Amino acid sequence: MKKFLLTLTLVLVASGLFTAVAFAQDTTPTDDEVNAIAKQLYCPVCENTPLDVCPTEACRQWRELIRQQLAEGKTEQEIKDYFVANYGARVLSEPPRTGFNWLVYIIPPVLILVGAVVLFNAFRAWTKPKSAEAGAGMEKEAGASSSDDEYIKRLEEELKNRK
Repeated sequence: MKKFLLTLTLVLVASGLFTAVAFAQDTTPTDDEVNAIAKQLYCPVCENTPLDVCPTEACRQWRELIRQQLAEGKTEQEIKDYFVANYGARVLSEPPRTGFNWLVYIIPPVLILVGAVVLFNAFRAWTKPKSAEAGAGMEKEAGASSSDDEYIKRLEEELKNRK
């Protein structure tokens, strides 16, 4: 039994000598991963140019910085926060939903709804026949006397007789 344990120990030690440490492969982020984040950021130097398509050297360096931060294991939000901390909220393609920035999300739909209501009322007024409006005005008049009605009747009779 002693011989068996000694042999087993030698086999385990020998097998441990031949095993190498397995290093993790280099996990360099792909261009697609970098551009997915760079697409959400604007160049701090160029006006209205997304970071993923900006041709300047500074933007190339910022994309490499994003690649480096991804390789370090930082999340997308952490990378965005880094850029906002260094260059301000203007680098974000979508303004943060805080404070007065909420107006950017609220005002356009409200204006569209108001415009739709105004257009609906205008179209309805344009398509209403003019004769219906004139008749409605006469009926609405509370002070219309019987003499006015007689006058209208006589006028209509005379117009019929002319033909």
